[in-house]
Amino acid sequence: MSKAIYISPIDGKPGKPGQVYYPLSLRTVPKPSPQGKELLVKLTAASLNHRDLFLRQHLYPGLTFDVPLLADGAGVVVGAGPNVSNPEKWQGKRVILNPGVGWKDSPDGPEEATGYRIMGGTKVYDKGTLQEYIAIEEGEVEEVPSHLSDAEAAALPLTGLTGWRALVSKAGERNSGKGAAVLVTGIGGGVALMALRFAAARGADVFVTSSSEEKIQKAVQLGAKGGVNYKEAGWDKKLLGMLPSGKKNFDAIIDGAGGDSIEKAARLLKAGGVISVYGMTVSPKMPFLMQAVLKNIDVRGSTMGSRKEFKEMVEFVKTHKIHPVVSRVLQTDLEDLAGIDGLFEDMKQGKQFGKLVVEFGKSGPSKL
Repeated sequence: MSKAIYISPIDGKPGKPGQVYYPLSLRTVPKPSPQGKELLVKLTAASLNHRDLFLRQHLYPGLTFDVPLLADGAGVVVGAGPNVSNPEKWQGKRVILNPGVGWKDSPDGPEEATGYRIMGGTKVYDKGTLQEYIAIEEGEVEEVPSHLSDAEAAALPLTGLTGWRALVSKAGERNSGKGAAVLVTGIGGGVALMALRFAAARGADVFVTSSSEEKIQKAVQLGAKGGVNYKEAGWDKKLLGMLPSGKKNFDAIIDGAGGDSIEKAARLLKAGGVISVYGMTVSPKMPFLMQAVLKNIDVRGSTMGSRKEFKEMVEFVKTHKIHPVVSRVLQTDLEDLAGIDGLFEDMKQGKQFGKLVVEFGKSGPSKL
């Protein structure tokens, strides 16, 4: 048998979106048996994303009470289906799980008509990582880079993939590589932090914005050249004044806020610069201004990423020995619902700088 954590309805029925907070519930379910080309993975750690909080608030599409929570996870291979070509290759290996399916390698978006389907808590994909065991196709895992702990590996998938696509695939090599000036807005969230780590490792000069001076200083310790408080008057001019000699504008902005981001980008970006938008936490609308048209600014939407991009991202992390930023690790077991609830509370209150991880197992030698 296997323990797994779900959300449960209150009084046996769904609540109103935004007016409910579904409780966590622990269930004992049959241990999955790997079929076909599936691997059986004993999960050791999983991490939260904002979508998990939205699910508990009934603010995320496709919600179900019948699929375990969370999309990010890592563990150890302990079994293999009959059609796995080389089960010995996987024996006892630590693996990181691709957080979604439906998107193989197209640069434009998911190839499948159903779109990109993320693990955890919805009807569109029947798997989640907040459980002891999971059976998953061998093509949907990557070996964990050896420099990462289990908790760090579990912190990587969704934010790493989203940050990689926004920075590398969307902003492009010329605007995000060596010598480029990149602005990452709203530093502190998981995607923004991964975009910072990736851009710095690629040789770009990275700057950040935040309403917290403490977060700006932490970002500098992680490789940012500097940052400004976006609540200060004239912060955009101050930011331009921080650019290295010879640079008058930014090449790319990696943005998760929306709102007036294009208005700011028109002042901050070079002619032909790129603003890569992976979220809109401030407002679901972004006015496209004539100033942006006159500067030939590209606005590119970006969300999640393909299986190919996931592999590229993990390889980059391995090569450059990048560590995801982890805010807090709860080392416990899945029966500790109160402790796991505490991680959700951190997210609700915006306390985290980086990822919130629950570590409920330890990797070690295993036999198929």
